[in-house]
Amino acid sequence: MDKSGDPSRPRAYHPEVAHNDGIRSGDDEGEALTKVISIANQKGGVGKTTCSINLGGALAERGYRVLCVDMDPQANMTVGLGISLSDVRHSMADVLSEERIALDEIVRATETPGLWIVPATLELASTEVGLFTAIGREMVLRDALDGWVERQFDVVIIDCPPTLGLLTINALVASSRVIIPVQTQYYAIKGLTALIKVINTIKLKLNHDLEVLGLLPTFFDGRTVLAREMLANLRELGDHRVFNTMIKNTVKLGEAPLTGRPVTEYATNSAAARAFRDLAQEVIELG
Repeated sequence: MDKSGDPSRPRAYHPEVAHNDGIRSGDDEGEALTKVISIANQKGGVGKTTCSINLGGALAERGYRVLCVDMDPQANMTVGLGISLSDVRHSMADVLSEERIALDEIVRATETPGLWIVPATLELASTEVGLFTAIGREMVLRDALDGWVERQFDVVIIDCPPTLGLLTINALVASSRVIIPVQTQYYAIKGLTALIKVINTIKLKLNHDLEVLGLLPTFFDGRTVLAREMLANLRELGDHRVFNTMIKNTVKLGEAPLTGRPVTEYATNSAAARAFRDLAQEVIELG
């Protein structure tokens, strides 16, 4: 694809990356399959949007066609990728509402090559209320992603809201993988239980393909005893993989959203950019 935003014009691959790893796979006939990854945690302030934007940026940097889907009514992912909310005519609210506008009418190009977004607005909050009476309410996003998106993108990254409501459930039903950012603090780790329970229920009843790709330590400060202890506790939980990559709270990571670009573009040689490249590599290897 090019930056014109026309998904029918694919951007060139880096063949050594895009065809020899775990993101794109296929059957015997070579049909490509799109990985859909939700970034989810019902606790706010753990870095979901930061991880969504910058993982997307790191994968796009490696030649993948990445679609970011903003499922949070706060629309921080949308703004963080340089889209002005005043310019958004249609958003995820229209995709999930009774109008069911197709995703290909809403996808916007970002300033980052290889990275597109389905924007959100505050209207998404009222749309979630309307979903409660909809038939097949848990599967609206999955149905919207089916078909066109699978043909045009290598990876879909969904930024979930800090709740376990229908927006998050829709994201998890539509996903094959989920990454759980976990702040290395006591209450953040304690709150994992409820999310894991929801994921297991969705896997059992609605989406047998759903797997936890890993727990991602965020806002890690290795200088403090608490952070080191919480990281050790996270690794000792034993039920799920913990990424080797740890996301630290750095100045460049905080500045990047103001530029509307991932940190891999804004501060390409920074420690934060290197961390998200490492995370992208882990995601690729884990498939």
